[in-house]
Amino acid sequence: MEKFDIIVIGAGPGGYVAAIRAAQLGMKCAVVERESLGGICLNWGCIPTKALLKSAESYSTAMKGAEYGFSAENVKADISSIVARSRNVAATMSKGIEYLFKKNGVTVIAGEAKLRKDGSQAVVDVTAADGEQTSYCATHTVIATGAKAASLPFASIDGKKILGYRNALVPESLPASMAVIGSGAIGSELAFFYASLGVDVTIIEFMDRLLPLEDDEASAQLSRSFRKRGIKVMVSSAVKSVDTSGEGVALKVDTKKGEVELKADVVLSAVGIVPNTGGIGLEDLGIECVRGRIPVDAHYKTSFEGVYAIGDVIATPALAHVASAEAINCIENIAGLNPEPVDYGIVPSCTYTCPQVASVGLNERTAKEKGVAYKAGKFPFTASGKATASGEREGFVKILADPDTDRILGASMVGENVTEMLSTISVAMKMKATVRDIMSVIFPHPTMSEAIMEAASAVHGEAVHI
Repeated sequence: MEKFDIIVIGAGPGGYVAAIRAAQLGMKCAVVERESLGGICLNWGCIPTKALLKSAESYSTAMKGAEYGFSAENVKADISSIVARSRNVAATMSKGIEYLFKKNGVTVIAGEAKLRKDGSQAVVDVTAADGEQTSYCATHTVIATGAKAASLPFASIDGKKILGYRNALVPESLPASMAVIGSGAIGSELAFFYASLGVDVTIIEFMDRLLPLEDDEASAQLSRSFRKRGIKVMVSSAVKSVDTSGEGVALKVDTKKGEVELKADVVLSAVGIVPNTGGIGLEDLGIECVRGRIPVDAHYKTSFEGVYAIGDVIATPALAHVASAEAINCIENIAGLNPEPVDYGIVPSCTYTCPQVASVGLNERTAKEKGVAYKAGKFPFTASGKATASGEREGFVKILADPDTDRILGASMVGENVTEMLSTISVAMKMKATVRDIMSVIFPHPTMSEAIMEAASAVHGEAVHI
Protein backbone atom coordinates (compact mmCIF):
# COMPACT_ATOMS: atom_id res chain seq x y z
CA MET A 1 0.00 0.00 0.00
CA GLU A 2 1.57 3.27 -1.11
CA LYS A 3 1.86 5.83 1.67
CA PHE A 4 1.85 9.62 1.46
CA ASP A 5 2.33 12.40 3.96
CA ILE A 6 -0.98 13.89 2.83
CA ILE A 7 -3.85 12.61 0.69
CA VAL A 8 -6.43 15.16 -0.38
CA ILE A 9 -9.83 13.88 -1.50
CA GLY A 10 -11.23 16.28 -4.09
CA ALA A 11 -9.43 18.64 -6.48
CA GLY A 12 -11.65 21.71 -6.26
CA PRO A 13 -10.53 25.13 -4.98
CA GLY A 14 -10.08 23.66 -1.51
CA GLY A 15 -8.47 20.40 -2.53
CA TYR A 16 -6.09 21.57 -5.22
CA VAL A 17 -4.86 24.47 -3.09
CA ALA A 18 -4.30 22.09 -0.15
CA ALA A 19 -2.35 19.66 -2.33
CA ILE A 20 -0.13 22.32 -3.89
CA ARG A 21 0.60 24.01 -0.55
CA ALA A 22 1.49 20.64 0.99
CA ALA A 23 3.89 19.92 -1.87
CA GLN A 24 5.43 23.39 -1.53
CA LEU A 25 6.15 22.59 2.11
CA GLY A 26 8.01 19.44 1.12
CA MET A 27 5.33 16.85 1.83
CA LYS A 28 4.71 13.83 -0.35
CA CYS A 29 1.16 14.54 -1.49
CA ALA A 30 -1.55 12.90 -3.58
CA VAL A 31 -4.95 14.20 -4.62
CA VAL A 32 -7.88 11.95 -5.52
CA GLU A 33 -10.41 13.29 -8.03
CA ARG A 34 -13.30 11.39 -9.61
CA GLU A 35 -14.00 13.90 -12.35
CA SER A 36 -12.10 16.94 -13.68
CA LEU A 37 -9.27 18.74 -11.93
CA GLY A 38 -10.49 22.03 -10.52
CA GLY A 39 -13.74 20.57 -9.22
CA ILE A 40 -17.12 22.21 -9.62
CA CYS A 41 -15.71 25.75 -9.41
CA LEU A 42 -13.43 25.55 -12.42
CA ASN A 43 -15.55 23.16 -14.48
CA TRP A 44 -19.21 23.79 -13.62
CA GLY A 45 -19.35 26.82 -11.37
CA CYS A 46 -17.36 30.01 -10.86
CA ILE A 47 -15.32 30.02 -14.07
CA PRO A 48 -17.66 28.81 -16.85
CA THR A 49 -20.52 30.93 -15.50
CA LYS A 50 -18.35 34.03 -15.73
CA ALA A 51 -17.54 33.16 -19.33
CA LEU A 52 -21.26 32.88 -20.10
CA LEU A 53 -21.96 36.15 -18.30
CA LYS A 54 -19.23 37.93 -20.26
CA SER A 55 -20.91 36.82 -23.48
CA ALA A 56 -24.28 38.03 -22.20
CA GLU A 57 -22.83 41.39 -21.16
CA SER A 58 -21.12 41.83 -24.53
CA TYR A 59 -24.33 40.98 -26.35
CA SER A 60 -26.30 43.42 -24.19
CA THR A 61 -23.79 46.19 -24.93
CA ALA A 62 -23.98 45.52 -28.65
CA MET A 63 -27.77 45.61 -28.53
CA LYS A 64 -27.70 49.13 -27.07
CA GLY A 65 -24.83 50.31 -29.27
CA ALA A 66 -26.75 53.39 -30.37
CA GLU A 67 -26.44 54.74 -26.82
CA TYR A 68 -22.66 54.74 -27.28
CA GLY A 69 -22.69 56.16 -30.78
CA PHE A 70 -22.20 53.11 -33.00
CA SER A 71 -24.40 50.98 -35.19
CA ALA A 72 -25.13 47.45 -34.03
CA GLU A 73 -27.51 46.03 -36.57
CA ASN A 74 -28.33 42.35 -37.00
CA VAL A 75 -26.65 41.37 -33.73
CA LYS A 76 -27.49 37.75 -32.93
CA ALA A 77 -26.61 35.49 -30.04
CA ASP A 78 -25.24 32.09 -31.07
CA ILE A 79 -25.84 29.91 -28.02
CA SER A 80 -23.70 27.04 -29.32
CA SER A 81 -20.70 29.36 -29.74
CA ILE A 82 -21.32 30.96 -26.35
CA VAL A 83 -21.40 27.55 -24.66
CA ALA A 84 -18.35 26.35 -26.60
CA ARG A 85 -16.35 29.37 -25.44
CA SER A 86 -17.41 28.76 -21.84
CA ARG A 87 -16.41 25.09 -21.97
CA ASN A 88 -13.05 26.00 -23.53
CA VAL A 89 -12.39 28.49 -20.72
CA ALA A 90 -13.17 25.79 -18.15
CA ALA A 91 -10.95 23.25 -19.91
CA THR A 92 -8.09 25.76 -20.06
CA MET A 93 -8.26 26.38 -16.32
CA SER A 94 -8.48 22.66 -15.55
CA LYS A 95 -5.34 22.07 -17.59
CA GLY A 96 -3.72 24.83 -15.58
CA ILE A 97 -4.33 22.84 -12.39
CA GLU A 98 -2.84 19.77 -14.05
CA TYR A 99 0.27 21.82 -14.87
CA LEU A 100 0.55 23.10 -11.30
CA PHE A 101 0.30 19.56 -9.94
CA LYS A 102 3.11 18.42 -12.23
CA LYS A 103 5.21 21.47 -11.38
CA ASN A 104 4.87 20.85 -7.66
CA GLY A 105 5.16 17.06 -7.76
CA VAL A 106 1.60 16.28 -6.66
CA THR A 107 0.44 12.75 -7.52
CA VAL A 108 -3.00 12.65 -9.15
CA ILE A 109 -5.12 9.56 -8.49
CA ALA A 110 -8.20 9.35 -10.71
CA GLY A 111 -11.22 7.65 -9.20
CA GLU A 112 -13.84 7.54 -6.46
CA ALA A 113 -12.42 7.70 -2.93
CA LYS A 114 -13.83 6.03 0.16
CA LEU A 115 -12.37 6.11 3.63
CA ARG A 116 -12.17 3.13 5.96
CA LYS A 117 -10.67 2.47 9.34
CA ASP A 118 -7.62 0.20 9.57
CA GLY A 119 -6.63 0.03 13.19
CA SER A 120 -5.93 3.59 14.30
CA GLN A 121 -5.39 5.01 10.83
CA ALA A 122 -7.59 5.95 7.91
CA VAL A 123 -7.11 4.19 4.58
CA VAL A 124 -8.31 5.65 1.29
CA ASP A 125 -9.71 3.09 -1.15
CA VAL A 126 -9.90 4.47 -4.71
CA THR A 127 -12.08 2.85 -7.35
CA ALA A 128 -11.01 3.72 -10.89
CA ALA A 129 -13.36 4.10 -13.86
CA ASP A 130 -12.68 0.50 -14.89
CA GLY A 131 -13.68 -0.78 -11.44
CA GLU A 132 -10.17 -1.56 -10.23
CA GLN A 133 -9.61 -0.67 -6.58
CA THR A 134 -6.35 0.49 -5.03
CA SER A 135 -5.71 1.41 -1.41
CA TYR A 136 -3.54 4.23 -0.13
CA CYS A 137 -2.71 5.59 3.30
CA ALA A 138 -1.34 8.85 4.62
CA THR A 139 -0.29 10.45 7.85
CA HIS A 140 -2.91 13.13 7.17
CA THR A 141 -6.03 12.95 5.00
CA VAL A 142 -7.97 16.05 3.96
CA ILE A 143 -11.60 15.75 2.87
CA ALA A 144 -12.44 18.41 0.28
CA THR A 145 -15.28 16.78 -1.63
CA GLY A 146 -17.37 19.93 -2.09
CA ALA A 147 -21.11 19.96 -2.71
CA LYS A 148 -23.78 19.27 -5.32
CA ALA A 149 -27.02 20.98 -6.30
CA ALA A 150 -30.01 20.51 -4.03
CA SER A 151 -33.48 20.02 -5.43
CA LEU A 152 -37.02 20.41 -4.17
CA PRO A 153 -38.68 17.12 -3.11
CA PHE A 154 -41.42 17.59 -5.69
CA ALA A 155 -39.15 18.92 -8.43
CA SER A 156 -36.26 16.52 -8.94
CA ILE A 157 -33.69 17.65 -11.50
CA ASP A 158 -34.15 15.64 -14.70
CA GLY A 159 -31.92 17.70 -17.01
CA LYS A 160 -34.78 18.22 -19.46
CA LYS A 161 -37.61 20.23 -18.00
CA ILE A 162 -36.17 20.76 -14.54
CA LEU A 163 -32.56 21.89 -14.77
CA GLY A 164 -29.72 22.04 -12.31
CA TYR A 165 -26.87 24.50 -12.78
CA ARG A 166 -24.87 21.98 -14.83
CA ASN A 167 -27.68 21.62 -17.34
CA ALA A 168 -28.19 25.37 -17.44
CA LEU A 169 -24.53 25.95 -18.38
CA VAL A 170 -24.68 23.85 -21.55
CA PRO A 171 -28.03 24.43 -23.30
CA GLU A 172 -28.28 23.11 -26.84
CA SER A 173 -30.85 25.81 -27.57
CA LEU A 174 -32.55 28.63 -25.71
CA PRO A 175 -36.02 28.05 -24.27
CA ALA A 176 -38.68 30.67 -24.84
CA SER A 177 -39.36 30.93 -21.12
CA MET A 178 -37.76 29.87 -17.84
CA ALA A 179 -38.78 29.91 -14.19
CA VAL A 180 -35.87 30.18 -11.76
CA ILE A 181 -36.50 28.90 -8.24
CA GLY A 182 -34.11 30.61 -5.84
CA SER A 183 -32.37 33.97 -6.08
CA GLY A 184 -28.99 33.30 -4.54
CA ALA A 185 -25.88 33.89 -6.63
CA ILE A 186 -26.50 30.89 -8.93
CA GLY A 187 -30.16 31.68 -9.54
CA SER A 188 -29.62 35.40 -10.03
CA GLU A 189 -26.61 35.04 -12.33
CA LEU A 190 -28.29 32.47 -14.57
CA ALA A 191 -31.53 34.45 -14.59
CA PHE A 192 -29.56 37.44 -15.87
CA PHE A 193 -27.73 35.31 -18.46
CA TYR A 194 -30.85 33.78 -19.99
CA ALA A 195 -32.85 37.01 -19.86
CA SER A 196 -30.02 38.87 -21.61
CA LEU A 197 -30.29 36.45 -24.52
CA GLY A 198 -34.03 37.00 -24.89
CA VAL A 199 -35.53 34.29 -22.68
CA ASP A 200 -38.68 35.27 -20.76
CA VAL A 201 -37.46 34.74 -17.19
CA THR A 202 -39.39 34.66 -13.92
CA ILE A 203 -37.37 34.40 -10.71
CA ILE A 204 -39.15 33.05 -7.61
CA GLU A 205 -37.75 33.64 -4.13
CA PHE A 206 -39.17 32.34 -0.83
CA MET A 207 -37.67 35.22 1.17
CA ASP A 208 -38.89 38.81 0.91
CA ARG A 209 -36.00 39.97 -1.30
CA LEU A 210 -33.52 38.82 -3.93
CA LEU A 211 -30.08 37.77 -2.67
CA PRO A 212 -31.47 37.34 0.87
CA LEU A 213 -28.05 37.44 2.53
CA GLU A 214 -27.17 40.83 1.08
CA ASP A 215 -27.95 44.37 2.26
CA ASP A 216 -31.64 45.21 1.86
CA GLU A 217 -30.91 48.22 -0.35
CA ALA A 218 -28.61 46.10 -2.51
CA SER A 219 -31.37 43.53 -2.94
CA ALA A 220 -33.87 46.25 -3.82
CA GLN A 221 -31.48 47.75 -6.38
CA LEU A 222 -30.95 44.39 -8.07
CA SER A 223 -34.71 43.81 -8.13
CA ARG A 224 -35.25 47.15 -9.88
CA SER A 225 -32.46 46.40 -12.34
CA PHE A 226 -33.89 42.96 -13.10
CA ARG A 227 -37.34 44.35 -13.72
CA LYS A 228 -35.89 46.98 -16.08
CA ARG A 229 -34.34 44.10 -18.02
CA GLY A 230 -37.72 42.40 -18.27
CA ILE A 231 -37.11 39.76 -15.60
CA LYS A 232 -40.24 39.08 -13.58
CA VAL A 233 -39.45 39.05 -9.86
CA MET A 234 -41.59 37.18 -7.34
CA VAL A 235 -40.48 37.45 -3.70
CA SER A 236 -42.19 36.13 -0.55
CA SER A 237 -43.30 33.33 -2.84
CA ALA A 238 -43.18 29.57 -2.29
CA VAL A 239 -43.34 26.99 -5.09
CA LYS A 240 -45.82 24.35 -3.97
CA SER A 241 -45.90 22.03 -6.96
CA VAL A 242 -44.26 21.48 -10.32
CA ASP A 243 -46.05 19.54 -13.05
CA THR A 244 -43.98 18.32 -16.00
CA SER A 245 -46.59 15.98 -17.48
CA GLY A 246 -47.78 18.38 -20.16
CA GLU A 247 -45.98 20.57 -22.63
CA GLY A 248 -43.54 22.65 -20.66
CA VAL A 249 -43.84 23.01 -16.90
CA ALA A 250 -46.75 24.20 -14.77
CA LEU A 251 -45.96 25.66 -11.34
CA LYS A 252 -48.25 26.52 -8.45
CA VAL A 253 -46.86 29.30 -6.29
CA ASP A 254 -48.10 30.65 -2.98
CA THR A 255 -47.78 34.44 -2.83
CA LYS A 256 -49.01 37.14 -0.47
CA LYS A 257 -51.95 37.61 -2.81
CA GLY A 258 -52.81 33.92 -2.89
CA GLU A 259 -51.93 31.00 -5.13
CA VAL A 260 -50.94 31.70 -8.71
CA GLU A 261 -50.14 29.38 -11.58
CA LEU A 262 -47.17 29.89 -13.87
CA LYS A 263 -46.10 28.17 -17.03
CA ALA A 264 -42.60 27.95 -18.45
CA ASP A 265 -40.72 25.84 -20.96
CA VAL A 266 -38.15 24.88 -18.32
CA VAL A 267 -37.46 25.37 -14.62
CA LEU A 268 -34.02 26.07 -13.16
CA SER A 269 -33.72 24.73 -9.61
CA ALA A 270 -31.32 26.98 -7.72
CA VAL A 271 -32.42 26.24 -4.17
CA GLY A 272 -29.00 25.65 -2.70
CA ILE A 273 -26.38 22.93 -2.38
CA VAL A 274 -25.90 19.68 -0.48
CA PRO A 275 -22.46 18.72 0.91
CA ASN A 276 -20.83 15.66 -0.67
CA THR A 277 -20.47 13.79 2.61
CA GLY A 278 -22.45 10.68 1.77
CA GLY A 279 -20.78 7.49 0.58
CA ILE A 280 -17.22 8.50 1.45
CA GLY A 281 -16.83 6.25 4.48
CA LEU A 282 -17.35 8.70 7.32
CA GLU A 283 -19.48 6.20 9.22
CA ASP A 284 -16.66 3.66 9.29
CA LEU A 285 -14.43 6.27 10.91
CA GLY A 286 -17.10 7.19 13.43
CA ILE A 287 -17.44 10.71 12.07
CA GLU A 288 -21.02 11.92 12.51
CA CYS A 289 -22.25 14.79 10.37
CA VAL A 290 -24.40 17.61 11.70
CA ARG A 291 -27.03 18.64 9.16
CA GLY A 292 -24.94 17.01 6.47
CA ARG A 293 -21.70 18.76 7.39
CA ILE A 294 -18.59 17.46 9.07
CA PRO A 295 -17.77 18.93 12.51
CA VAL A 296 -14.19 20.19 12.80
CA ASP A 297 -12.12 22.12 15.30
CA ALA A 298 -10.35 25.43 14.74
CA HIS A 299 -7.63 23.63 12.75
CA TYR A 300 -10.14 21.64 10.60
CA LYS A 301 -9.48 18.37 12.45
CA THR A 302 -12.36 15.88 12.52
CA SER A 303 -13.06 13.49 15.39
CA PHE A 304 -10.83 10.86 13.74
CA GLU A 305 -7.11 11.34 14.28
CA GLY A 306 -5.27 12.45 11.15
CA VAL A 307 -8.42 13.28 9.14
CA TYR A 308 -9.36 16.87 8.30
CA ALA A 309 -12.18 18.54 6.37
CA ILE A 310 -12.40 21.88 4.54
CA GLY A 311 -14.70 23.75 2.16
CA ASP A 312 -18.34 23.04 1.45
CA VAL A 313 -18.40 19.88 3.60
CA ILE A 314 -18.03 21.90 6.82
CA ALA A 315 -20.27 24.55 8.38
CA THR A 316 -18.53 27.63 7.00
CA PRO A 317 -19.55 29.82 4.02
CA ALA A 318 -19.77 27.63 0.91
CA LEU A 319 -17.54 29.79 -1.27
CA ALA A 320 -14.52 28.85 -3.36
CA HIS A 321 -12.27 31.48 -1.81
CA VAL A 322 -13.22 30.33 1.69
CA ALA A 323 -12.29 26.75 0.80
CA SER A 324 -8.91 27.93 -0.50
CA ALA A 325 -8.22 29.94 2.65
CA GLU A 326 -9.15 26.97 4.81
CA ALA A 327 -6.91 24.72 2.70
CA ILE A 328 -3.83 26.86 3.28
CA ASN A 329 -4.59 27.24 6.98
CA CYS A 330 -5.17 23.49 7.40
CA ILE A 331 -1.96 22.46 5.63
CA GLU A 332 0.19 25.07 7.35
CA ASN A 333 -1.15 23.92 10.72
CA ILE A 334 -0.26 20.34 9.83
CA ALA A 335 3.23 21.57 8.91
CA GLY A 336 3.56 23.28 12.29
CA LEU A 337 3.68 26.82 10.93
CA ASN A 338 0.97 28.08 13.32
CA PRO A 339 -0.83 30.30 10.77
CA GLU A 340 -3.29 33.01 11.75
CA PRO A 341 -6.85 31.60 11.86
CA VAL A 342 -9.18 32.29 8.93
CA ASP A 343 -11.16 35.45 9.73
CA TYR A 344 -14.75 34.58 8.87
CA GLY A 345 -15.80 38.15 9.67
CA ILE A 346 -14.06 39.37 6.51
CA VAL A 347 -15.41 36.96 3.91
CA PRO A 348 -16.22 38.68 0.61
CA SER A 349 -19.43 37.80 -1.21
CA CYS A 350 -19.84 38.49 -4.94
CA THR A 351 -22.69 38.08 -7.40
CA TYR A 352 -21.84 38.68 -11.07
CA THR A 353 -25.15 39.96 -12.38
CA CYS A 354 -25.50 43.33 -14.12
CA PRO A 355 -25.18 45.32 -12.00
CA GLN A 356 -22.83 43.28 -9.82
CA VAL A 357 -23.40 42.93 -6.08
CA ALA A 358 -20.52 42.65 -3.61
CA SER A 359 -20.22 42.81 0.15
CA VAL A 360 -17.94 42.09 3.08
CA GLY A 361 -18.47 42.22 6.84
CA LEU A 362 -21.73 43.48 8.29
CA ASN A 363 -24.63 45.03 6.41
CA GLU A 364 -27.35 47.10 8.05
CA ARG A 365 -29.68 44.15 8.59
CA THR A 366 -27.02 41.92 10.16
CA ALA A 367 -25.70 44.78 12.30
CA LYS A 368 -29.18 45.38 13.70
CA GLU A 369 -29.75 41.66 14.27
CA LYS A 370 -26.48 41.43 16.20
CA GLY A 371 -27.18 44.63 18.13
CA VAL A 372 -24.06 46.31 16.72
CA ALA A 373 -24.11 50.11 16.70
CA TYR A 374 -23.04 51.67 13.41
CA LYS A 375 -22.91 54.77 11.26
CA ALA A 376 -23.55 54.41 7.52
CA GLY A 377 -22.27 56.38 4.55
CA LYS A 378 -23.59 55.88 1.04
CA PHE A 379 -22.55 57.18 -2.36
CA PRO A 380 -24.74 56.59 -5.45
CA PHE A 381 -23.16 55.93 -8.83
CA THR A 382 -25.56 58.47 -10.33
CA ALA A 383 -23.15 61.05 -8.86
CA SER A 384 -20.05 59.37 -10.30
CA GLY A 385 -18.44 60.92 -13.35
CA LYS A 386 -16.88 57.62 -14.47
CA ALA A 387 -20.16 55.73 -14.02
CA THR A 388 -22.01 58.39 -16.00
CA ALA A 389 -19.42 58.36 -18.79
CA SER A 390 -19.59 54.56 -18.89
CA GLY A 391 -23.38 54.51 -18.99
CA GLU A 392 -23.39 52.39 -15.82
CA ARG A 393 -25.10 54.60 -13.24
CA GLU A 394 -27.05 51.93 -11.37
CA GLY A 395 -26.03 51.18 -7.82
CA PHE A 396 -24.07 52.57 -4.91
CA VAL A 397 -21.35 51.97 -2.33
CA LYS A 398 -22.34 51.83 1.32
CA ILE A 399 -19.88 51.65 4.23
CA LEU A 400 -20.69 50.91 7.87
CA ALA A 401 -18.42 52.10 10.67
CA ASP A 402 -18.25 51.82 14.44
CA PRO A 403 -19.48 55.18 15.80
CA ASP A 404 -16.96 55.09 18.66
CA THR A 405 -13.77 53.74 17.07
CA ASP A 406 -14.46 54.72 13.43
CA ARG A 407 -13.35 51.21 12.44
CA ILE A 408 -14.93 49.81 9.29
CA LEU A 409 -17.55 47.16 10.05
CA GLY A 410 -18.48 46.24 6.50
CA ALA A 411 -19.51 47.42 3.06
CA SER A 412 -22.14 46.68 0.45
CA MET A 413 -21.78 47.61 -3.20
CA VAL A 414 -23.96 47.41 -6.27
CA GLY A 415 -22.73 48.49 -9.68
CA GLU A 416 -20.42 47.96 -12.61
CA ASN A 417 -17.33 45.95 -11.64
CA VAL A 418 -17.84 46.35 -7.89
CA THR A 419 -16.58 42.79 -7.34
CA GLU A 420 -13.13 44.11 -8.30
CA MET A 421 -13.47 47.09 -5.95
CA LEU A 422 -14.51 45.16 -2.85
CA SER A 423 -11.02 44.05 -1.80
CA THR A 424 -10.12 47.63 -0.92
CA ILE A 425 -12.56 47.32 1.98
CA SER A 426 -11.43 43.79 2.85
CA VAL A 427 -7.81 44.95 3.16
CA ALA A 428 -8.86 47.98 5.18
CA MET A 429 -10.82 45.79 7.60
CA LYS A 430 -7.92 43.35 7.89
CA MET A 431 -5.57 46.22 8.71
CA LYS A 432 -8.11 47.60 11.23
CA ALA A 433 -8.35 50.82 9.27
CA THR A 434 -10.79 53.57 10.11
CA VAL A 435 -13.14 55.47 7.86
CA ARG A 436 -10.86 58.50 8.14
CA ASP A 437 -7.97 56.33 6.92
CA ILE A 438 -9.98 55.64 3.76
CA MET A 439 -10.86 59.33 3.44
CA SER A 440 -7.18 60.26 3.56
CA VAL A 441 -6.27 58.04 0.59
CA ILE A 442 -6.09 59.76 -2.80
CA PHE A 443 -8.24 57.70 -5.19
CA PRO A 444 -7.63 58.08 -8.94
CA HIS A 445 -10.10 60.23 -10.84
CA PRO A 446 -12.24 59.44 -12.67
CA THR A 447 -12.85 55.88 -11.45
CA MET A 448 -15.72 53.84 -10.09
CA SER A 449 -13.53 53.20 -7.03
CA GLU A 450 -13.79 56.86 -5.99
CA ALA A 451 -17.19 55.88 -4.66
CA ILE A 452 -15.42 54.09 -1.80
CA MET A 453 -13.78 57.32 -0.66
CA GLU A 454 -17.02 59.24 -1.13
CA ALA A 455 -19.03 56.70 0.87
CA ALA A 456 -16.42 56.87 3.62
CA SER A 457 -16.72 60.65 3.63
CA ALA A 458 -20.51 60.35 3.79
CA VAL A 459 -20.19 58.42 7.08
CA HIS A 460 -19.07 61.71 8.63
CA GLY A 461 -21.27 63.91 6.47
CA GLU A 462 -18.26 65.24 4.58
CA ALA A 463 -18.86 63.93 1.06
CA VAL A 464 -18.41 66.75 -1.43
CA HIS A 465 -20.13 65.22 -4.47
CA ILE A 466 -23.51 64.40 -2.91
